[in-house]
Amino acid sequence: NAEYMGAGRTCEEETMSGTSNSDSYFMEIACQQAMKAEPIETGYSVGAVIVQEGELLATGYSREFPGNTHAEEVALLKLADTQKDLTSCEIYTTMEPCSKRLSGKTACTDLIVNHGHFKRVIIGSLEPDHFVQCQGVDLLRRAGMQVDILEGWEERCLASNQHILRINK
Repeated sequence: NAEYMGAGRTCEEETMSGTSNSDSYFMEIACQQAMKAEPIETGYSVGAVIVQEGELLATGYSREFPGNTHAEEVALLKLADTQKDLTSCEIYTTMEPCSKRLSGKTACTDLIVNHGHFKRVIIGSLEPDHFVQCQGVDLLRRAGMQVDILEGWEERCLASNQHILRINK
């Protein structure tokens, strides 16, 4: 249903704090998604959104679906039945997409590359080195994708992970 998929909202229809910057708008939605994730000590709480030409297509957050799902994975799963061409889409994620999963499941960088060549991957924070040495940015760039790390978003994007970051300082 439309609510489940993100209700087809566009950046032009709503603005955050008077700004019309679409990167800020969609990263804030990703941050809100991350806050929905149930905190666990063995995994980050991440949010992701997939956007096409300013329209929100899908959202996801860590562990939203059963089976230790990651935010990017959930957002992609929500679009799986749509046969949508992702080459004109952007994916916003609060944390660098994982390049290795300790669970043995497919890494988010591989999912992003294998599901279509996104126009752009926008990241709010690099992944802290608490679990693995992440190489997500490098792998996505080597696959030919434009990867942008938004300046000034790290603190906001890591806010949903204080349960881990406090413990591991």
